[in-house]
This record gives sequence, C-alpha cells and structure tokens, in this order.
Amino acid sequence: MTVPVAPTALEAAAREHGPLAYVVTVGEDGAPHVVQADVQVSGEQAATLVGTRTAANARVRARICLLFPSRHDDDRTLIVDGVAAVDATEDDRAFRLRLTPTRAVLHRPLPAP
Repeated sequence: MTVPVAPTALEAAAREHGPLAYVVTVGEDGAPHVVQADVQVSGEQAATLVGTRTAANARVRARICLLFPSRHDDDRTLIVDGVAAVDATEDDRAFRLRLTPTRAVLHRPLPAP
C-alpha cells in the first residue's frame, strides 16, 4: 500500500521518521550502492554528508533514492526519489549531497503470509 507525500509535507514526514535514512545510488556497473546517513530535510530539500563512492555515483547518475525505514510493524517506510547535486567540503573524504525530490511515498509492505 502506497500513499503519496506532497512536496510540502515531506519535511514533516521525514521528521516523524527521524534523521537516519539509507541513501541508494547506482555504480558504473549498474549495481546498487547503499549507505546509511543522517539526512536533514528542510522544506522541499534534503541534505546529508556522504563518502567518496556515493558522491561519485551521484555525480554521474544523479537520480537517487532515500529510504527512511519503518520504525515498527504498523509504520510505513518513507521513500524519496530525486535528483542529487554533490558539493565538496573541507574534508576531502566527505561530500555534501543535496537532493531535490521528484516523488515521495509512504509505503506499507503487505503482511507476511
């Protein structure tokens, strides 16, 4: 079951889930690359710090996904698709990833048989 999240409601939905999310990018071989990060959502934008591999993937293939996992059995997972931009930081091993969402949904999986 999926419920769309309006861009104006994204910040509130993310705040309910907390800051920990999975950042999903795609490598040059087409394989997914998943890392956990502390994601801050402000208004209709999301931002986090990522490492070199995630940054490199997002620079070349900017369409990425954030997944804020459900916290309990009756909860929904917040999934945010969007287009990323990557900026350097003073630390050459950390990069600032900014996401402009294109779609967000709250998803509840089907119950296990």
